[in-house]
Amino acid sequence: MFVVSKVAAEHKTYEEAKAGIDETLEKMELDYLDMMIIHSPQPWAEVNQSENRYKEGNRQAWKALEDAYNEGKLKAIGVSNFQIENLESLMETAKIKPMVNQVLCHISNTPTELIEFCQKSNIAVEAYSPIAHGVILNQPEIQTMAEKYGVSVPQLCIRYTLQLGAISLPKTANPEHMKTNAEVDFEISAEDMEMLKNFKEIADYGESSGFPVYGGKL
Repeated sequence: MFVVSKVAAEHKTYEEAKAGIDETLEKMELDYLDMMIIHSPQPWAEVNQSENRYKEGNRQAWKALEDAYNEGKLKAIGVSNFQIENLESLMETAKIKPMVNQVLCHISNTPTELIEFCQKSNIAVEAYSPIAHGVILNQPEIQTMAEKYGVSVPQLCIRYTLQLGAISLPKTANPEHMKTNAEVDFEISAEDMEMLKNFKEIADYGESSGFPVYGGKL
């Protein structure tokens, strides 16, 4: 088991972040977490609404993570939804570089520049929502390509993020889906990867459209 939690997006002071870390450990009745990350560079209420990037607030939250890491409370620390400018700002003062950046990444929404920046900076990229909250299942072109490789659409989507060099984070509570999600031992051709990287942007995420991460730049 690998236990991960997040510093709330609203916690932008050292004191708030530290208290959140300690509260999480207490509630989980654990001595340490395998990883903890800052959930967003902005509070959720301000995502896509404000130009404030919380430069100093993120640095303070990161300091709390660094201290918890040095105290043995966390085995790894990172961020989520951070763009290049947020990472560069954080690393100007960080004593420990972020170990991971967890970002929205799937066919039709591939932050190529951000992924390349993280990889050059030796920051692991975790791709969440690799199946686009299920809406990618409604794309006939993707279904056709999956059939070409003899796999399901979710398997194609997961393999796509893996070939980008990311760690894929499909979400399911179905044991059978968990099993098939791991069966991705095939290779998408370079030509098909290029097509998938440039696949038309999905404009409507259905019931998931209300999530801030689908509203534009974080």
